[in-house]
Amino acid sequence: MLEHGGRLRQAAITYGIPIDDWLDLSTGLAPYSWPLPSIPAEAWQRLPEDDDGLEQVAQEYYQVESALPVAGSQAAIQALPALFSGRRVGLVEPCYAEHRHAWKRAGCTPVSLSGDEIEGMLDRIDVLVVVNPNNPTGRAFPPAVLLDWHVRLASRGGGLIVDEAFVDPTPEISLAPYTGAPGLIVLRSLGKFFGLGGARLGFVLAEHDLLVSLAEILGPWSISGPARHVGRHALADKPTQRIWRERMHFDSQRLARLLTAYGLAPQGGCALFQWIPHIGAAALHQALAEQGILTRLFDQLSALRIGLPGSDADWTRFESALAQLFPEITCPR
Repeated sequence: MLEHGGRLRQAAITYGIPIDDWLDLSTGLAPYSWPLPSIPAEAWQRLPEDDDGLEQVAQEYYQVESALPVAGSQAAIQALPALFSGRRVGLVEPCYAEHRHAWKRAGCTPVSLSGDEIEGMLDRIDVLVVVNPNNPTGRAFPPAVLLDWHVRLASRGGGLIVDEAFVDPTPEISLAPYTGAPGLIVLRSLGKFFGLGGARLGFVLAEHDLLVSLAEILGPWSISGPARHVGRHALADKPTQRIWRERMHFDSQRLARLLTAYGLAPQGGCALFQWIPHIGAAALHQALAEQGILTRLFDQLSALRIGLPGSDADWTRFESALAQLFPEITCPR
């Protein structure tokens, strides 16, 4: 199993701090609480039904003709390689490590690419996987560039897979509306922007025939009844979506300013996290953890990904922790 953010129980044991006393900034999930509807008893008691309106609400939200619900985009990441057996797959890295893991396990040949290497390698690969905005760096490719890559790959029977788990705060860069074209696959998640990681709900957006093939691999009832109920309401709640987008952009900029004031200027990020390469990343991670603040450490890259605090108390606590680590710095209020 690959390492991910979260894992609060493990952190609580490692540092001897009760789990309820932690401030978790490690996951990149929205730190706010979505106004959830009550879940009717029949959602628990009956088998899930795929004519409950979830797909239709998703199609409207994503502006697509076809949307396949999956148990989080992770389920799609694991299943999609079966549709591209034996292909040579380019991965724009660093990125969410489960992508490489899934393609390699499926017997494909993963090729690591930096953003600057894609143009020169596009004719040597069959499938290109891009996380946009990138996790963990936050780098985002413009839609026009991605669409050009898709056309070139599709002309040879290849495909472009875009993991858009963090795109909801910036829908203008999403390729979702273009997914009726052959060879273009977009993955979306309700875990990040909606803060519903525990629901395990996401969507694959692609042409109809590919979604039928993927659904056959995943099998029936891949989404629980309660998750379908919650997802249907969250995707239809446009007022909360609008408020949260504004709040995330404000909080992300606030986080960048705070980190910069303490000498930790982000070198990337998006509306849900900031990316801080730092020679002392491991020491910073440990020092914050000793104060009950969990960040996401990337050891090999010597960098931290830090998510948004969710309340005034959380902001005060995080700033106080930074002030203890850098007492020589007077941060302007």
